[in-house]
Amino acid sequence: MNLINGVAGDAVSVRDRGLAYGDGVFRTFPVRGGKPALWQRQYTKLAHDCKAIAIDCPPSATLENDLAQIGASEPDCVVKIIITRGDSARGYAPPSEPKPTRVVTSSALPDYPKHYAETGVRTHLCRIRLAAQPALAGIKHLNRLENVLARAEWSDPAVTEGLMCDADDNVIGGTMSNLFIGKNSKLLTPELKRCGVSGVMRELVIELARAHDIPLQIADIGIDELLAADELFVVNSVIGLWPVAALDRKTWNKGALTARMQQWIVNVQSD
Repeated sequence: MNLINGVAGDAVSVRDRGLAYGDGVFRTFPVRGGKPALWQRQYTKLAHDCKAIAIDCPPSATLENDLAQIGASEPDCVVKIIITRGDSARGYAPPSEPKPTRVVTSSALPDYPKHYAETGVRTHLCRIRLAAQPALAGIKHLNRLENVLARAEWSDPAVTEGLMCDADDNVIGGTMSNLFIGKNSKLLTPELKRCGVSGVMRELVIELARAHDIPLQIADIGIDELLAADELFVVNSVIGLWPVAALDRKTWNKGALTARMQQWIVNVQSD
């Protein structure tokens, strides 16, 4: 099901700035039993990202009405919300009185193999680097061409995710996920002040670690430090948490921190 500004449809204007320039933001998350998972967290992040690029975010109630329409017809699905700055004339200058476009779409829940969550996934170290842009760091904006090109680097079905670095060889995260490493019973996740996306699940893992007195540091992570980790896992709102079983030829077993965090996430999602 596709809703454009609350109305069923599958087309936006050719002058929409989201199409022309990637001028917008988005969120992707599951709906189960007609209820959007972690909705308040998702909306808070959407509103934050809209504010960061000066787009008026639709009220929560407006989006909840859209989600209710989708949930009534597809109670179990993945929803993507896109907010663009709306239509404008040619040129980069934003319109003086923008009218944002609101797109809410649904797709089938992915049928991932159980072993992804149980024993982990194989990953690839991507060649393409993420460019530094502090003004957009952490924001889930529509300019995701770096991720597209990184994901095109492999076609091996045994590889599930790619890990991406910045120009200084700091590991930032996956093409579709945030990354955590475990070392000496401590968690470490990449600093995202220069590039990368700060997802809802990343924020939840940080909160859970602190609530359960798990030492956690947000800092730059080099490739050597990554390879020396005791355990790795990746997260996003659709997959939840997947242990990393391999990065190219380096392998890991599912670690104790990974297993505990995985269960805590499941508990939060089932509340």
